[in-house]
Amino acid sequence: MKKVVIGMSGGVDSSVAAYLLQKEGYEVIGLFMRNWDSSINNDHLGNPDLNNPICPQEQDYNDALEVCNKLNIKLYRVDFVKEYWDFVFQYFLEELKKGRTPNPDIMCNKYIKFDLFVKEALKLGADYIATGHYARIKGNRLCRAVDLNKDQTYFLAQLSPDQLKNVLFPLGSITKPEVRKIADELNLITASKKDSTGICFIGERNYQKFIGNYLKPNPGEIVNIKTTEVIGEHTGLMNYTIGQRRNVGLSGNVEKHFVVGKNVANNTLYVAFGDDNPYLYSDACIIENVNFISPTRPTFCTAKFRYRGPDIEVILEYLENNEILVKYPSTVKAVTPGQACVLYLGEQCLGSGIIKNIYKNDKKLNYL
Repeated sequence: MKKVVIGMSGGVDSSVAAYLLQKEGYEVIGLFMRNWDSSINNDHLGNPDLNNPICPQEQDYNDALEVCNKLNIKLYRVDFVKEYWDFVFQYFLEELKKGRTPNPDIMCNKYIKFDLFVKEALKLGADYIATGHYARIKGNRLCRAVDLNKDQTYFLAQLSPDQLKNVLFPLGSITKPEVRKIADELNLITASKKDSTGICFIGERNYQKFIGNYLKPNPGEIVNIKTTEVIGEHTGLMNYTIGQRRNVGLSGNVEKHFVVGKNVANNTLYVAFGDDNPYLYSDACIIENVNFISPTRPTFCTAKFRYRGPDIEVILEYLENNEILVKYPSTVKAVTPGQACVLYLGEQCLGSGIIKNIYKNDKKLNYL
């Protein structure tokens, strides 16, 4: 009997994935990863939540343990707090300092879940590892999940081909409603548990106050990009992202507005007004730290510039220093430095790069 070590997160997806592996005849072992120091999980004022003394991470572990007990699966626990801090959280902070908008989940998959986790799984005698991601492996290709609304290949696109060897994604061929139905029929504690959203280590806490614990707030001017008029004061460029239209900090009854750029050198936040603002659109970007899962190097393919974004037809020009110029003549809204540009050929995920610079009509935008 082949042995599978599955990452148990305490959510419904990994719970059902573990059951499906059992059903297929594997010997299943659960492994829970502790990636963040529980003592940091306090409220937005920095105080413990006295109404809920068990932090969300510990509750997740308790839920994972109950599921494993119900399925008669042994559950182990491993601590990656230091490694997560070094490889994911520090990356997150350094990107914010550059005025970019990082995606820590992508780096967590690259350095924690499909690297350190795999090494721990091998110590447990794993023939395969598995997770509750919605994705499929077909031969040596990473492919989108059947449930396109839940497909998570976007977050896996910085993995190497070696990292995807001997990996199982049991949920890749079923839909989220089916997962919920299976969990409900099994009477699992996670059956109706809410999916986690946002940045995992921040959770439900106030973003700006959380970040302020690690990066010193540096207020500066908010400028109307069209008139160059100073119209307000921001709380620090790390608190804003391109396309943001809420909590920008403009007081009074002002018309609809968006963040359209940052200048880190002079600590300026640029804002534009109007419903469908042309300042938000670009037609090309350069991506760096390019990672290909597939040996295919196409000139034409599609790209996603954010997880929930549409597939955009693009033209690729391969540059030096592992960079690619990505052209999208149809123009795209709010392409953001620091986010991933993930490349696809049909259902296949080819790989990704991190967005470095944005252009429109051959002019660099976003003022980073």
